[in-house]
Amino acid sequence: MIRIVVVGEIGSGKSYVSKSFGFPVFDADKEVQKIYKTNRQLYLKLKKKLPNFIKSFPLNKKELSKSIIKDVKNLKIISKLVHPIVRGNMKTFLKRNVKKKAVVIDVPLYFENKIFNKNDFIIYIQAKKSEIFKRLKLRKGFNLKIYKQLKKIQLSNEYKRKKSTICLKNNFNKKRLKNTIIMIKYKILKNERSNFRY
Repeated sequence: MIRIVVVGEIGSGKSYVSKSFGFPVFDADKEVQKIYKTNRQLYLKLKKKLPNFIKSFPLNKKELSKSIIKDVKNLKIISKLVHPIVRGNMKTFLKRNVKKKAVVIDVPLYFENKIFNKNDFIIYIQAKKSEIFKRLKLRKGFNLKIYKQLKKIQLSNEYKRKKSTICLKNNFNKKRLKNTIIMIKYKILKNERSNFRY
């Protein structure tokens, strides 16, 4: 089973690229939303750590956001409790799909949380900041303060780009992007590992 990892800026099109390969996708953001809705143990731990913010179950995203805006340290507290659960869910996903040709892993903090595997095909999505912000502003519930706090705990884009196998420029032209992904998919399935850019 080949592991294809998609990394890049928030709003660069990681989810769209991940789905376009046609392989099973592990979407960490969706997993986190499920965990917030169903994991009572996590709620109790967060309520203990952040009693001034966490009031109700299922976990309320607004309450979590308020705690992060107040202090970036609270983001680290949340991450420390949430990420081991996400990692466990990812292991389950990989076991379930072990006989597939390939899977796609969309984990925003792939490098930061040391999920890195030397055999992974890592695709870095590069997009213009102006285009990214245009799309982020259209997202329901987008919060610039939260965005800035998240950026503080992330490694630089330059580091991610250098560590990636493939650099994919996303100009948000769906037809062009799909054609590029077909070419990348072909190279990955042939296990061609020379660093290349699109």
